Amino acid sequence: MKTKILLILAMFAAPAAHAAFKCKDEKGVTHVGDTPPAACANVVMYEVSRSGTVLRKIDPTPTGDEIKARMEEKARAEEAAKAAAEQRRKDRALLATYSSEKDIDTSRDINLKPIEGRLNSAKDRIVVVDKRIKELETELEFYQAGKSGKSGKVSKPPPQLQADYDRAKAERVSLDKSLVDYDKEMQEVRARYETDKVRWAELKQMHREGKLDLRDPKEIEAAKKSADQKAGTTGNKKYNIYIVPAR
Repeated sequence: MKTKILLILAMFAAPAAHAAFKCKDEKGVTHVGDTPPAACANVVMYEVSRSGTVLRKIDPTPTGDEIKARMEEKARAEEAAKAAAEQRRKDRALLATYSSEKDIDTSRDINLKPIEGRLNSAKDRIVVVDKRIKELETELEFYQAGKSGKSGKVSKPPPQLQADYDRAKAERVSLDKSLVDYDKEMQEVRARYETDKVRWAELKQMHREGKLDLRDPKEIEAAKKSADQKAGTTGNKKYNIYIVPAR
């Protein structure tokens, strides 16, 4: 009985034992051998049975440059997938947050208001600082003109007076910078909301055309396969799947 089992196993193993390796090189020449031919090193090779049945496909061993290129391509694909996922998240949030373009404008104005408040406060402060600077300059001119002494010699202004003047001038410079920063911040807010408005309109148009789908590509593919299985077809059906907020 044991001998019979061994004979049966040998019969099943025989094709593999007599398998050959076959390929076509870069010039289209076919090479066959009991062991992988050297000419098959850089091309796809197949292990075949004695009857010609393909047992497995053997890809060529990649070179160092090919490995590097594949890794770089994989990294680009992962980065693109990450960016697409982030865009889908933003699109879903955009549709869930606003029901009209007017809502977007209202939100923009609400976010601009505190910046405008800081801008106006800076402008009011500039008026005060400019007035103080003029007062200090008048006092400094008094000393620079030599009017403080009977001898007619120019006397130095008190250290505190000079310090107050320097401090006022520094604050004026800082306020000017603040005005520039606030103006830039307001421009960025307006630009961000304008971008949101354009994207919101695009998404709504895609929805009206039945082309909006904010699911993960894997979910879409799984849904298509499931629909194909239920319909008993293999991809002849067209899909218009879309997701929008309930509001």
